[in-house]
Amino acid sequence: MFRVKKALNHNTVIAIGMDDNQEYLLIGKGIGFGKKVSERMEAPEGCTVYSLHEKTERGSAMELVKELDPVFLEIAEQVLQESERTFGKIDRSILFPMADHIAFAVKRIQNGEQISNPLTGDIRALFHMEYKTAECIIPILKERLQAEIDEHEVGYVALHIHSAIEDENVALSMQIARTVRECIQLVEAETGASIDVMSLSYNRLMNHVRYMAARAIKGEKLKLDMNDYMSVKFPDEFRMASTVCGHLEKHLKKPLDPVEIGYLAMHIQRVSAEQEM
Repeated sequence: MFRVKKALNHNTVIAIGMDDNQEYLLIGKGIGFGKKVSERMEAPEGCTVYSLHEKTERGSAMELVKELDPVFLEIAEQVLQESERTFGKIDRSILFPMADHIAFAVKRIQNGEQISNPLTGDIRALFHMEYKTAECIIPILKERLQAEIDEHEVGYVALHIHSAIEDENVALSMQIARTVRECIQLVEAETGASIDVMSLSYNRLMNHVRYMAARAIKGEKLKLDMNDYMSVKFPDEFRMASTVCGHLEKHLKKPLDPVEIGYLAMHIQRVSAEQEM
């Protein structure tokens, strides 16, 4: 049972839980229609309940809700519903930073300040299913706000979705995408050829960097050491891998297992070899 604190619009209500006296955001079709302060209500079927005691990078959920037009909370909720259909159970607390991002994205669009993100292609390839799911926001924004969102903004929404299904925040996901891009740029500079971002070796490299970062965060180590073999057999690739690992360590502020260099060098070598075919 809840007690209404404030109806934000027809579809969103801030309410206080009768059992714990905590504040919640309730989102559901028509849930706020005709609701009055202090009125008691049950959360109807199909309604989603969010705790307003969540903390985000932009502050508390309660502060964000006060700042945001509730339409952006509804839009974020629609994106999360689509994400659940694709991925199953997700961390719905991402609603608040996602709604905040969508609000800023729409403001940029309305002001003619479209962003350009050089990592969009990498995000699309690295988090393919998340990107495909994030594309649902294109018709939603067009229908509700007459806003035309581009692929770069979709890429950022995809990162929020990824953080809702993996224990990996948006900043880390961006760093992984940057690290993959750095790998690719090094290989392209060495071979003098552009790399196909849709190739199998490219996708293997991306996933390797992703799990390499995850291992560093969890303190996990690889069992097989390929450093001696790779440093002798493929010294250029080993040097590039050492550079990339060093940069990733600085960002994560965690040491990488030294044997990661050899494994990363192996993936870089595969990409290089594919370019020479």
